[in-house]
This record gives sequence, C-alpha cells and structure tokens, in this order.
Amino acid sequence: MRLDKFLKVSRIIKRRTVANEACDAGKVSLNGRSAKASTAVKPGDILEITLGERTTRYEILQVIENAGKAQAADLYRVLS
Repeated sequence: MRLDKFLKVSRIIKRRTVANEACDAGKVSLNGRSAKASTAVKPGDILEITLGERTTRYEILQVIENAGKAQAADLYRVLS
C-alpha cells in the first residue's frame, strides 16, 4: 500500500492530499529515510512524522486497504 493511502486509512492524517503535502515537504520518514507519498509500506516499518514542533514515531502493525474507524487504531502502534 502507498504511504499516503496508509496515512489516510489509519487516520494518522485525515486527508490523502495533506499526507501527500507532508511527504513532499520532507516531514515523513520511513525506516529512517525521507519518504515519498508513493513509497510502499509493510508491517514492521517504522514511520516518523513531524508536524509543527512535534515528532511522532509509529510502528506499522498491519496494512488493510479499507479500515473502518474502529479498526484504524489497530493498524499502528505509537512508539513516541
């Protein structure tokens, strides 16, 4: 699954266009490397997002094409 779609499906970022913009601005890294919106994600990847002054790290637990609101929080784990 593409990174921008995962961010939207997991509801880490609410809109896919905002996820694209964050990736283009270099605010998203995957496994320690700057990531493009089209980068493929898989379970076990470490995602780091910097929005404003706050940086949050996530571990991707599972990848599902369509997740409901209740399932969205089960797709990742917040590390810090």
